[in-house]
Amino acid sequence: MYDREPREPDGDERTLLEMAGYLAAIAIEQRQLTDRLAYQAQHDSLTGLPNRVLFEDRLQQAIAQAARRAELLALLFVDLDRFKLINDTLGHAVGDSLLQQVAWRLERRVRRTDTIARMGGDEFTLVATELKDPQGAARVAEKLLDALKTPFEVEGHELFVTGSIGISLFPDDGQDVTELLRKADSAMYRAKEQGKNEYQFYSTEVDTATLERLKLERQLYQAVERGELTLYYQPQFDLRIGQVVGLEALLRWHRLGFGMISPATFIPMAEESGLIISIGTWALREACQQSKVWQRDGHPAVKVAVNVSALQFTRPDFVEVTARALEQSGLEPHLLELELTESMLMYNTQDTALKLARLQTLGVRIAIDDFGTGYSSLAYLQHLPIDTLKIDRSFVRYIRASAENTPDKAVIVRAITTLAHSLQMRVVAEGVETRAQLQFLRQIGCHGVQGFLLSPAVPPAEVQTLFLEAPGPSAIAVELGLHTEKAAPAPPAATDNASIEPRPSNV
Repeated sequence: MYDREPREPDGDERTLLEMAGYLAAIAIEQRQLTDRLAYQAQHDSLTGLPNRVLFEDRLQQAIAQAARRAELLALLFVDLDRFKLINDTLGHAVGDSLLQQVAWRLERRVRRTDTIARMGGDEFTLVATELKDPQGAARVAEKLLDALKTPFEVEGHELFVTGSIGISLFPDDGQDVTELLRKADSAMYRAKEQGKNEYQFYSTEVDTATLERLKLERQLYQAVERGELTLYYQPQFDLRIGQVVGLEALLRWHRLGFGMISPATFIPMAEESGLIISIGTWALREACQQSKVWQRDGHPAVKVAVNVSALQFTRPDFVEVTARALEQSGLEPHLLELELTESMLMYNTQDTALKLARLQTLGVRIAIDDFGTGYSSLAYLQHLPIDTLKIDRSFVRYIRASAENTPDKAVIVRAITTLAHSLQMRVVAEGVETRAQLQFLRQIGCHGVQGFLLSPAVPPAEVQTLFLEAPGPSAIAVELGLHTEKAAPAPPAATDNASIEPRPSNV
């Protein structure tokens, strides 16, 4: 408001000024609200990263720019490995905090000209522009994987997280947003199938593998209903006496019309889909019942080991499910051994300790499978009721003839064996395939072994005829010469309740 001479505004003028200020405040507040709503519509509320809507818009712009300039563009699809396990075990609050830390790390590994977004759940995408060649995309993927290597500290938990990355390229793999996303997603699943914690470029072979994978997933659901799943059993031998003292239950799928499907193929599918919970419950019940059948047929009572998946173990009713399997089968609890992995014990340690204590009260044995391959602290071994350590085959394969067993080859196997002895635990080596390995394990005091040298996993009928009814010396007794020579002195004693147990495959 303007006047020729300075003066105080009159009443009408004051009212007009107040009204103008009020309307301006409303306009400012409305603009702020509009901006806030626009931001929320285009950004992830948890991490602050662009969401799918904004990412697809920026990807479309990047495609148009790359087309004009005849440049290469890469779309990277990142999925965190086994995030569901952390979320289900430690709770959504921990999962959300982890996602925020992951987003922070990833965002700081990319260029400002690139866009990284959270698509939902544990999935992130990145569009990398102005690349000279596909190796540029590979270098970006390596940076993202490297960002995840350092453990995450979340609410007192040390979490180890890896990622699987799929890469699609413009213009080679697609000309639009939908096609590039689909193909990057397919490549990401291929990376998971190849072992996780790596990246894969899209190829036509990837598409073929993805279609086959989807078909397998559908048929896996049907396999459970059709009874196509079965358990095979691999015997475990006591190195002191050369006799079978345990059987490891291993899941097998005989796909109708196609033959046997590798557990390495279908078990990860079962875990991702959640089917592993029902399959694991069935395997536990089936193994207990089969063991009792052998006893009723007059065969010796030996322990049967059943692998437990992480999703299965984190279920609140897992102990009750185990108790029910024992009760329904009539199997004595000390003849059942549950095999868990190291990493499973490190999530929600308080709940894990309570469950293991309840299982110990039931009388069930606990084995740590693939010991030495996971991320863990040795402190848990002293505080948890663990009966057996299992040496992973990846360590056993380094054992050569005695002259070749340099410290760097067999030191881990020897160290695990010594550790088990000092903690009064049994130690069992898996993947024994040569006589040199067998002899070395016996010499260092390993209590038990299993592997193809002695026997592969076999169906129940063959267990009965080949091992429980076979006359004469056992396979291991022949290999060690125990049927003709004096038996070797027993390895250092373990607790009385820690006889050799079998280890199931990841079920």
